[in-house]
Amino acid sequence: MPRSGLLNSLLLWALLLLAGCQPIQAPAPGPIEPLVPTPVSDVAPASPSPDEVAGLEIPAAPPPPLPAPYTLRWRVGVGVPDGETPLLYRWPASRPGWYLNWSIGFTETQPLVGSAMPEIHFRIPLDEAVGMEFVPMVRTPEGQLWPDEPWIRAVAERLPGRTWLIGNEPDVRWQDNATPEAYARAYHRAYTAIKAADPTAQVAIGGISQVTPLRLAYLERIWEAYQTFYGDEMPVDVWTMHGFVLQEKAGDWGVDIPPGFDHVTDGVAWGIQDHDDLSLVEGQVLAMRRWMREHGQQQKPLWVTEYGILMPAEYGFSPEVVRRFLLGSFDLFRQLRDPELGYAADEERLVQRWVWFSTGYDLYPTGDLFTRAGQPTGLMLALAAYLEEFAGP
Repeated sequence: MPRSGLLNSLLLWALLLLAGCQPIQAPAPGPIEPLVPTPVSDVAPASPSPDEVAGLEIPAAPPPPLPAPYTLRWRVGVGVPDGETPLLYRWPASRPGWYLNWSIGFTETQPLVGSAMPEIHFRIPLDEAVGMEFVPMVRTPEGQLWPDEPWIRAVAERLPGRTWLIGNEPDVRWQDNATPEAYARAYHRAYTAIKAADPTAQVAIGGISQVTPLRLAYLERIWEAYQTFYGDEMPVDVWTMHGFVLQEKAGDWGVDIPPGFDHVTDGVAWGIQDHDDLSLVEGQVLAMRRWMREHGQQQKPLWVTEYGILMPAEYGFSPEVVRRFLLGSFDLFRQLRDPELGYAADEERLVQRWVWFSTGYDLYPTGDLFTRAGQPTGLMLALAAYLEEFAGP
């Protein structure tokens, strides 16, 4: 659930001013994330146990070919926080087939000679250089676009045929923090810019943090607002969701109450002990697929674009508990099928692709796939072994 670093934003601002180009408006820093009931100062950065990393001075393996659609590697993705490149990590040969980094992939910009369009210097590598497909994300802080349309169009022209994610948890106040109506307008702007620059692109709605009655009410308001504002059904090529299991309570730990729902004080009362309950994750997928069917969206893909374990090990989420959760979730997403709810083009599966959080993030290190030195943890090696064992659709 990361935000781009403020320092990077300031450096980019300075570069743009020097170049005489209209700078991107950096989103205002949000409040500290109270997702877990622990003060941030009490959460130590990741310190994998010796048995996790003993003897693992592993060089990066050569990148494999990009996976074919509907194979297991194509389905499995990973989050690389803070706009970073996956080349920071020593990936084993068996690795996820795609990734997102909560950005559209560039680090420096300057105007092209004789043109108002920006020149893009990508931070991300070519897909073939890492053996993983990059999926760009436009952020929607408080209903604004980050970056704005000229930059989106420029990147869409240079990365044709991508699936674009529009927003990250707009329902969460310390993420994109947009009311349903503000998000609907932002989505329309981003969708229009992307499709104008690249008609082959696919556009995905931003994932709500978890699928609960309260969050589905938020999604319903987005759907209705779009119809009201533009007179058409909201055009969504790919539906997404996040699959966390957290409390919904105003002013408390968890994901709080969505923006625009100030009259609500409580939602689901999931506790710490529920955080790794796969039956609750399955219930969220089923609820999302039912909502899609009710809105004529069943024959669209559904991606779980972020999920994992955020609670610290001290709360009972040891490396073994996390490993069981990761492998169990892969089994769940791979095997969930229902002819009444599923996607016919994928043999009635309910979930087409998913993203584990994350390669490494100091605030929530429990599910890290790599150490701070870029070496794979035991969790990453378990993921790689799963990909090898179940290679194929």
